Amino acid sequence: MKSLLIKLTHGLSEQDINEKELPLIKEWLGKKYLTHKNNTYKFHSKYRAGTLGLIQKGTAYLHVIGENVRDLFIGEGDLGEACEGDLIIAKRVLGKRGAPSAKIAEIVGRQESYSIGYIIEKEAHKSLVDLKTLYPIGAELTSEELASYEVGDVFKIDNQHNKVLEKLGNIKDPKVDEKIVLAKFNKHDAFEEDVLEIAKSFPPVDAKKYPQRRDLRALDFSTIDPVTAKDYDDAIYWDEKKSTLYVAIADVSEYVKPFGALDNEAIYRSFSIYLPHRSIPMLPRQLSETLCSLQAHVDRLAYVFEMQLDLNSLEVVKSDVYEAVIHSKRRFNYEEIDAFFEGKLSATNEDEKRIFASLLKLQKVTNALKEKRLKIGFDFRSSEIEMKIDENANLVSTTEAQETPSHALIEDCMLLANKEAAARFERGIFRIHEPPSQAKLQKLYQELAGIGMHIDIKDTIKETITNIQEQAREMGLESEVDTLIIQSQMQARYSPLNAGHFGLGFEAYTHFTSPIRRYSDLIVHRLLKAIAKGDKEEGSYVLRNIETLAMTISEKEREASTIEVEFKARKYARWADENINKEFKARITSTDPDMKAEIHDKIMGARLEIINANDAVLFENVIVKIERVDIARAKIYASVVGKVDV
Repeated sequence: MKSLLIKLTHGLSEQDINEKELPLIKEWLGKKYLTHKNNTYKFHSKYRAGTLGLIQKGTAYLHVIGENVRDLFIGEGDLGEACEGDLIIAKRVLGKRGAPSAKIAEIVGRQESYSIGYIIEKEAHKSLVDLKTLYPIGAELTSEELASYEVGDVFKIDNQHNKVLEKLGNIKDPKVDEKIVLAKFNKHDAFEEDVLEIAKSFPPVDAKKYPQRRDLRALDFSTIDPVTAKDYDDAIYWDEKKSTLYVAIADVSEYVKPFGALDNEAIYRSFSIYLPHRSIPMLPRQLSETLCSLQAHVDRLAYVFEMQLDLNSLEVVKSDVYEAVIHSKRRFNYEEIDAFFEGKLSATNEDEKRIFASLLKLQKVTNALKEKRLKIGFDFRSSEIEMKIDENANLVSTTEAQETPSHALIEDCMLLANKEAAARFERGIFRIHEPPSQAKLQKLYQELAGIGMHIDIKDTIKETITNIQEQAREMGLESEVDTLIIQSQMQARYSPLNAGHFGLGFEAYTHFTSPIRRYSDLIVHRLLKAIAKGDKEEGSYVLRNIETLAMTISEKEREASTIEVEFKARKYARWADENINKEFKARITSTDPDMKAEIHDKIMGARLEIINANDAVLFENVIVKIERVDIARAKIYASVVGKVDV
């Protein structure tokens, strides 16, 4: 439902309406919520759609869908039966003084289409409650159904129709965690048969069938990825004589064409989801891990950015982007390349000798690119925790992921290609990151002053933040302070218009380099190909619903991120439940509004709700005792019982 409201906010072309949407559009047109002009349906200027916020004293704000649109105040007596989280069509109240206001015209659904319920028992009475709030859920089970289920049984709920859809398992079973986080956003691993049939229908790559593509198979391309990766989006090659970097990207757009079941499923998923023990791909594995993946020693179709650099200015003086056929000579993992850079790995054949020699020269270039980039952009050091899960779906161990020289090399190659891609269009899919608000910066400065930092406000935000980071480094709080800085900033998102990228310090930026796992990149490929061919019709199609697409993809990105974070939280909660009354080293990570900490012990990254702080202060190293765990809501409660001697 929210997707339809987003489309109608920006304008929905007749040819893009699906069968499920048509009856609602006709109904709303009859109610005059919509206008119909130039074969496009759009909300009438008198109406707005959005999500109802927190209700206080019979009033609430409607969080309106769309960019740069103020929320609307819903006054007392105008709420009707609406609840927080409802999707609303509201009629603006014009000519009224004060904040922009509206009256609810119609409740059309729930912001969260799905939720998770589970059975609890109180005073010998079973009931179905929301897993997150523990309040009774809209959907009901009959007394006979309740009697047939066990306490702790978990269900997927359709919020639009208040209907129990399926039983997921029991909350006591660690394997139900994955089902919970996926069901909340209606995600699934399996693809429909019609989608799989399309994915299986493509023949192996035969270079002779693509005479119009540039043949780059003789170049020493290689891929560098995590050891567990199977979806190789990118391969690189450095030509020292020409000072030219080639970034070859899997040409997904050759296989996933607009319209049809395969593209519809890719749009619906929009992102691959990466859990500690497995991935849930955006594309069927026949494509994501085989035909599109730039595997070594086989021909693959690629979309290539060729960028010639001035090694003095480190500017791209000439670039081209084109369709090609490549033949990767080697698949490396990050650990192998780091070992080579440290002198611990030698070439075993002629291909590797040439590639290793080239990578050493390229590393000097990417190191210089990074140094130049960080004079304008930021270098954040927030830590990422990697989990190991056993066959019973329980947490076994954690490690802190470190950025290494091999990661840095690949990162700056990809940044350069993404930056060059963004320079080729004025309207499309930009990755934007707006500067933080003064209010958020002020709160950040106050928090940091509270731990003894001297906040010296410089001429630019960049200078001020850099000074803060230098102090954090001296205090041994680099990662923690960087996390606070990141939290103070706007969230990066996709936009049809460029607004720059504050964090990177780039005037324009997009995502071009990962079309196997991000739909945004696939759109950019289609747009660049249309521009290169001068195909105005194709370009017009790609851009037709670009505002809606940018907003939808940004929302899908947040969903994927939430799934990954919540899955880890559930694993931490189960681990903590096995360690009640045990003590661990931790660090206080937040004091406002609530005291929170993070475990820094053999297990790292578990987030704690502190119920007894014993005068602990922000970023203090403490000893905590796990008091209790709420498995259903994945919350761990602990007390501070001592301080860590440093």
